[in-house]
Amino acid sequence: MTGTGPTSQPPLSTGDTAADETAQPQVDPAIARAARMNAANMVRSLLPLVLICLAIVWWTGFRQSGDVNPVREIDPSSTVDLAAARAGYPLLVPQGLPEDYRPTSARTDAGDAGEGDPVTLEVGYVTPTEEFAQFVVSDDPRADAVAAVLDGAQDDGTAEIEGQSWTRSTTERGETALSRESDGVVVVVTGSAPDRELKSVAAAVEPYSA
Repeated sequence: MTGTGPTSQPPLSTGDTAADETAQPQVDPAIARAARMNAANMVRSLLPLVLICLAIVWWTGFRQSGDVNPVREIDPSSTVDLAAARAGYPLLVPQGLPEDYRPTSARTDAGDAGEGDPVTLEVGYVTPTEEFAQFVVSDDPRADAVAAVLDGAQDDGTAEIEGQSWTRSTTERGETALSRESDGVVVVVTGSAPDRELKSVAAAVEPYSA
């Protein structure tokens, strides 16, 4: 006689199967809320730091904005001395200008000049109105520095400055040029500076003495 005892576990009810399929680990609400708060707190903490950095960058740029093109003042004396030593004429140069006429450039071809060769000297200034004035002297009327100013310039009459008669003209760039020639030596004062400042430079031109 064959036994009919139990051979398997009793079947699960439909309700028990659904419960097993949908059961999920329970997350502590306090932990979930803390995670959300941590992210929000991080953003809130970083925001003031970012704003402070942006403010520092802006302030630094604002303070430096006035120094975009700083004036680099130079001492032209060595260049002037070289031109005076090599020139075959009494060198002329502005002297005794007020301190707010700041020399910013000085050039001469005297370094390559042999005995009897022409010598040209150029000195550039930033004027009190923050404009530019250029002084040129040469015993070559066709020197590049002279021709660059006077070629194509329109004659506007004359100007009496410190007892000297200067020719006034308007260059092709629309700037004023004051020029005079004596004994084969040409002197030119030009630039973006207003006439009164160019005349101040012209009035200061004298024979150079070291």
